[in-house]
Amino acid sequence: MARQIAGHEQAVGTTRTLETGANGQTVKRTVLPGGLRVVTEHVPGVRSATVGLWVGVGSRDEPPKVAGAAHYLEHLLFKGTTRRSAVRIAEEIDAVGGELNAFTAKEHTCYYAQVLDEDLPLAVDLVTDVVFEALCAESDVDTERSVVLEEIAMRDDDPEDLLHDTFVTTVLGSHPLARPVLGTHESITGMSATGLRGFYRRRYTLPKMVLAVAGNVSHAQVLRLARKALGERLSGSDTPLAPRAGRARVSGERRLVLHTDDTEQAHVMLGMKALSRHDERRYALSVLNAALGGGMSSRLFQEVREQRGLAYQVYSSVATYADTGHFSVYAGCQPERLGEVSSVLRDVLGQVGKDGFTDAEVARAKGQLRGGLVLGLEDTASRMSRIGKQELNYGVHRSVDDTVERIAAVTADEVCELARTLFAAPGGVTAATVVGPYAHEQDLPEDLHEVIAK
Repeated sequence: MARQIAGHEQAVGTTRTLETGANGQTVKRTVLPGGLRVVTEHVPGVRSATVGLWVGVGSRDEPPKVAGAAHYLEHLLFKGTTRRSAVRIAEEIDAVGGELNAFTAKEHTCYYAQVLDEDLPLAVDLVTDVVFEALCAESDVDTERSVVLEEIAMRDDDPEDLLHDTFVTTVLGSHPLARPVLGTHESITGMSATGLRGFYRRRYTLPKMVLAVAGNVSHAQVLRLARKALGERLSGSDTPLAPRAGRARVSGERRLVLHTDDTEQAHVMLGMKALSRHDERRYALSVLNAALGGGMSSRLFQEVREQRGLAYQVYSSVATYADTGHFSVYAGCQPERLGEVSSVLRDVLGQVGKDGFTDAEVARAKGQLRGGLVLGLEDTASRMSRIGKQELNYGVHRSVDDTVERIAAVTADEVCELARTLFAAPGGVTAATVVGPYAHEQDLPEDLHEVIAK
């Protein structure tokens, strides 16, 4: 397969066809003046279109004193622009039966609209208006402060969400990725309108952005709409930024962290630092994750729930970032069974680290990933998300067929070798977090302390 020209390497003002499918599906990319990349996927036979404006700015880009600024700003941009009030924004999208929303992650923020194909012009205009023309008025900053604080409180009331944020902080230590996307009560309370406007002006620049559109659309139409909406912003000699890369410095200290909460269940998460998204072993990692805790036939589900009845919910998960990642296993159980559950989780990880998986387990995991990938792209929102994230994270486009082939090419030996690297001594579990009705860490069962011991 010939090497693709990455988005940040493509000449400004040029268009490239990245994929042409047998069913008429076409993926194209244009780099506009100012460094904005426009990527579209024409999907024959649908009546919808989804527009997403991806900004390469997330919680890892925040100075500690303004932790949560990226997410706070995401809220704020919908409060009104130079052309529309917040009410008018809501009325216009509701009038066409569409959806307008946004989300913030560790490394990016996405503003998106899903509409009927005939309402594509409105969707592009709304999304670009919100992102580029927001007022960030002082009164709106105060109003949204209360909303964000309520969101933090809601997170704290959900043991599983709280556990996840606590785990990421535990496993990644002082790295910027360790901070919660929502920020903290203290950082949000102390955030000023001036600080948010400064963050907005400095970070929201065209070279960091990708406009991704999927559905019953043509690339030429999207380009016309983008040029009309952005006008003089599309000028200058700036070129797209290269995808994030680098090597994270993450402490290797082993830690057990308890968050005391009056819950009916004990929630536990064990894990360790894992791979970045640029590591070629990431396909083997996906297979490993599916085989270990990705479905009802997975090793964890069978051992913890089906054979022992220790927990209703048990699974594994993986997160990959530009320069690091983490792997975790989760279970929720009765507090008096936390020690036994922790011991079983440790034993399963140790067994997999030593002996790997059977060929049958690996084959089932690859089939699960293939089916989930293809079925997950049945709507235009999923397709928009795929092409947008690929462009932002890698700078290149990989077809679904190519991804399926890479998953199929993973061997049992590769999965077993990766399992040894992650789970076997001297690696193994380096972070354990618990949310549950325990007053002190010493009240946690000894089996859990042993899991995290060197």
